[in-house]
Amino acid sequence: MTITPRISVVIPVYNEGEAIIRCMDRILREVMLPSEILLVHDMPEDTTVPYAKQIAESHPQVRPVLNTYGRGPANAIRFGIDAARAPVTVVTMADGCDDPRQIDDLARLVERGVVVAAASRYMPGGQQVGGPRLKRMMSRWAGRTLYAFTRVGTRDATNSFKAYDTEFVRQVGIESRTGFEIGLELTAKAGRLRLPVAEIPTIWLDRQLGESHFDLGRFLPSYLRWYRFAYGRRLTVEQIAKRRPAEPEPEAVSAPSVPASLS
Repeated sequence: MTITPRISVVIPVYNEGEAIIRCMDRILREVMLPSEILLVHDMPEDTTVPYAKQIAESHPQVRPVLNTYGRGPANAIRFGIDAARAPVTVVTMADGCDDPRQIDDLARLVERGVVVAAASRYMPGGQQVGGPRLKRMMSRWAGRTLYAFTRVGTRDATNSFKAYDTEFVRQVGIESRTGFEIGLELTAKAGRLRLPVAEIPTIWLDRQLGESHFDLGRFLPSYLRWYRFAYGRRLTVEQIAKRRPAEPEPEAVSAPSVPASLS
C-alpha cells in the first residue's frame, strides 16, 4: 500500500559532493512527519548524485531527482514542487543555513490553513548570523517594509526557507527563472490574493557546508520585480495564472523509484 507523505522537502543541490551527507543526516534526524525528500540536481554528473543515491539506498523517502526545466536554483525548485507528492512542500537549502528542526513546525502551519509559512530571521526571536552585510541589510529592509505596507504575514519575505500549500503553488505558478527569489514571489502572490501567510522565528547561520552560489548582482532585478509586485490591488487566482506561460509536465524522475512505503 502506497502511503502519501505529509511533507515533500525540496532541496536544490549543485555540486555539493560529500557535504550533502551532513545536510541529510540532520534532516533525516529532525523531520518526524511522514515525508519524501527530493534532492533536485541539474545534471547527471553533479557531484551530489553518487552520495544522494547512497543515502537513498538506506532511506527510501529520499529521491534524487533530475531537473529538466533548465539549470539554476529557480528551475530546480519549480521542478521539485511539480514533482512533489505531498500536500505540503517545504523548500530548504543544502548549505546548513536553515534549521531542519523547524520543517515539521512550518508544515503544520500550512496544514492549519496558511498557504505560505515562513521561517523568519527578522521577527522577535529570529536572528541572522553572518552573511554579506549588504545582502543582510537589503533583505531586512525588504521584509520589514513589505510587512508594514502590504500587511503580508511575514517580516522575512525573501527567505527561501518556507513551507507552501502545494496546490496553491500549482494554481498560481512560479514565474521565477533566475535564482532564489521564489520565496518572495510566492509570498507576494499570496499577499495579492489576500491569502493567509504566517511565520515562526528562526536563527539563520551563514553557510556551513561548501561554497555559496548566491550572486546578488545577478539576482537583484528579479527580487525587485517581485518586491514591486507585492504592492497592488487584490487579484484572483485566474488573474495571476494568466501572467505565466504554460509549462511542460515534469519528466520521469531519476532513480530510485517512488517507494511503496515511507519510514
